[in-house]
Amino acid sequence: MHINKIESKYLSEKTIKILEDSKVNEITCINLKNKVTYADYMIIATCRSAKHANAVAEDLVKKFKKMNIICPQPEGRPKCDWTIVDSGSIVVHLFKSEVRSHYNLEKLWDMSFDSQNNKLI
Repeated sequence: MHINKIESKYLSEKTIKILEDSKVNEITCINLKNKVTYADYMIIATCRSAKHANAVAEDLVKKFKKMNIICPQPEGRPKCDWTIVDSGSIVVHLFKSEVRSHYNLEKLWDMSFDSQNNKLI
């Protein structure tokens, strides 16, 4: 399902509310509109355990379906150290704390991709 820009902003806000209700921690929403073409927002959140991440991913898929947004099955199962739910315009990353710290996606997406002085070391 294609979602326009206004709807993707609304969907990102609804997604954050669902995550807050699911008791995830450290929710970060990154605007991707001027960086990539495959999504408008990336939401990153920390779950207490793999079981919690799996339950939150299932809840997101069910609630998206009620909004007529069909998602593929979440990636990262059954281990669920890093689980991804892709609604099309919103990509949700659910991490266990230590895995989130290791990959530090916020730092990666905070970079300016236009700069030739970026160093990934």
